[in-house]
Amino acid sequence: DWAAKGTKLLGVAAVLAESFERIHRSNLIGMGVLPLQFKPGQSRASLGLTGEERYSITGLEGTDPLPHEVTVRVEKNGEGTEFTAAVRIDTPAEAAYFRHGGILQFVLRQLLETDDTRR
Repeated sequence: DWAAKGTKLLGVAAVLAESFERIHRSNLIGMGVLPLQFKPGQSRASLGLTGEERYSITGLEGTDPLPHEVTVRVEKNGEGTEFTAAVRIDTPAEAAYFRHGGILQFVLRQLLETDDTRR
């Protein structure tokens, strides 16, 4: 939980990994951070990634439901490459949390909607 909070506070929008433990993946989603997973046969090493690159993600804009994969563009020293990564949001509840920016925002919006209907 704290690792995901730190990630969010640092401004990280997505985490790309070879695999996730369920709880870590769930904690990222709960903080509004997108968990992405390399496709089978791909890895940081096989793609030559060092973490010093600039990453951009496309394929999420205006999609509902969330896509199963997105395109990741990686640029370093003026050169770029693209690959697809799996979106690891596995349940409708996780999708709702992510769409709201995290579980706290989701719950607060639910409380506000409930309060509005009582007036």
